[in-house]
Amino acid sequence: MADVKITANAREISTKGAVNKLKREGQVPGVLYSNEMEPIIFSVPELSLNPVIYTTEMHLVNLKIGDNEPITCILKDTQFDPLTDKVIHVDFQAIKVGQAIQVQVPVSLIGQAVGVKNGGRFSQSLHKLDVECLPKNIPSHIEIDISDLDIGDSILVKDLKTENLTILNAEDASVVAVTTSRAVEEDEEADELLEDGDAAQPEVIGKSKSEEESEG
Repeated sequence: MADVKITANAREISTKGAVNKLKREGQVPGVLYSNEMEPIIFSVPELSLNPVIYTTEMHLVNLKIGDNEPITCILKDTQFDPLTDKVIHVDFQAIKVGQAIQVQVPVSLIGQAVGVKNGGRFSQSLHKLDVECLPKNIPSHIEIDISDLDIGDSILVKDLKTENLTILNAEDASVVAVTTSRAVEEDEEADELLEDGDAAQPEVIGKSKSEEESEG
């Protein structure tokens, strides 16, 4: 897993106006949390966050705040502006060598499900997995081969084979699945209706009343 170096500026607890000024200057306010020290507040250039936010992989971050030594951490949370979608706040979590940590790791899919080629509909319920492991064992992503998935097949959390980490999601939680497509379902329903309609046709026995009156 690749490391990303980020340089930040230490800052004091400030007013809403000061925070807005930071944002206008292209700076994002953030907090570094740790189990061994008080939280550290800082600001960081928005562009320097791109490698850890806009990625499909997990990264360790060497965060240097002011004149302090770099601290190894991970991006824990990101807040976005609901209107502009710009990053407005970040939280980092410091990690310690030899101490297990809980993180979210992206899921990376390999191949194309055969069930989709057969007319099925592919769905992915989990795009990230909650895992616990030592910092050195944090994977950049967890690969899942979906090539053999046919219609009606799914891959659950308990089906995943991983080393040196524990997946914390419920074992029976579905990660990916291939289901019957809506078009196929509608065709099957139409066929059933036709079969039911044929079976419901009454058997005609004898002559109708109108036929008897015309003969009379």
